[in-house]
Amino acid sequence: MLVTESTLRTFTQNIFLAMGCSNEHAVLAADVLLLSDLRGIDSHGVARLTGYIRLWEKQRINPTPNIQIVHETPTTATIDGDAGLGLVVAPFAMQVAIKKAELYGSGWVAVRNSNHFGIAGYHALMAVQKDMIGFAMTNASPLVAPTFSNERMLGTNPMCYAFPAGKYPPVIVDMATSAAANGKLEIAQRSGKQVPEGWIQDQQGNYTTDPHALKSGGSLLPLGSDRDHGSHKGFGLGATVDILSAVLSGANYGPWVPPFVSFLEPPADPVGSGIGHFLGAMRVDGFRPVNEFKDHLDNWVSRFKSASAINPDEKVIIPGEPEYQAELDRRKNGIPVVDAVVKDLNELAEKMKVAPLTPSAP
Repeated sequence: MLVTESTLRTFTQNIFLAMGCSNEHAVLAADVLLLSDLRGIDSHGVARLTGYIRLWEKQRINPTPNIQIVHETPTTATIDGDAGLGLVVAPFAMQVAIKKAELYGSGWVAVRNSNHFGIAGYHALMAVQKDMIGFAMTNASPLVAPTFSNERMLGTNPMCYAFPAGKYPPVIVDMATSAAANGKLEIAQRSGKQVPEGWIQDQQGNYTTDPHALKSGGSLLPLGSDRDHGSHKGFGLGATVDILSAVLSGANYGPWVPPFVSFLEPPADPVGSGIGHFLGAMRVDGFRPVNEFKDHLDNWVSRFKSASAINPDEKVIIPGEPEYQAELDRRKNGIPVVDAVVKDLNELAEKMKVAPLTPSAP
């Protein structure tokens, strides 16, 4: 089904309002999810709405959080999200980081007691809009086994770095530190497709292409898949995200991170509060004039885009470029929502007593 941005935005806001969020928080939470759908990252957009509602029903998400700074220096802060939507808590934290960067050149904020925060790129781009370099990362439900293990110890633990350019779109490195994001498995499950070898292992540690393998005790693999292909590097990146997001902030880390799915209970022996994020902003003009930086980043992009291609039909893709192209297309032509997601959303709409999602022409 094809839906306009405005239709999907209104629907999403209404769900969050029905959850009990303030109008300000409903608008912000919807904005985070909509950017994901607009940029073609369908796994983290409105398809996640039912998950948030289920957690709210379990009283694991607070729709009216009192988000507070609990520790602070001129350039750093730790924030307690009061179990709020990560879609609201993380932008609050990035605003704090940006304000500190405006005053002191950089700002760094660790967050505890939060929930799933959508795409990391949304938060990092907030800094780019201020001619800053943005950083955003979060830990997540333990689904990833470290190298040489078959035990789930880490989340997909995404990290994002965003850089402002001039004539080109921002360069955005937004990635999971696992071989694949869990959302991609969910897409494969809905479409009845297998996944590439190297994404998942079964309970015994054997490769499998079954996207349902996690449900039977399997685990996702770190970026690199196995030791010979660099999985120890993916494990190291995932560990870095976990330590900065949670060990530093006082959130749960490693296998103690509460699951995103509502049918699994959080560990009975938590080591912290909720899940954690880490966000940062650095002023470009703390290093060189902004225009100089942007001119040279444009030159960087131009040179990499013109790199010799092995296959003339497969040119070098700049980080963030596919998402930017998807956003241009979807703002103009509408956002595709697969039937399984439409069905879930309209069942949710009936339960929450809001108007259903219907097709709308751009």
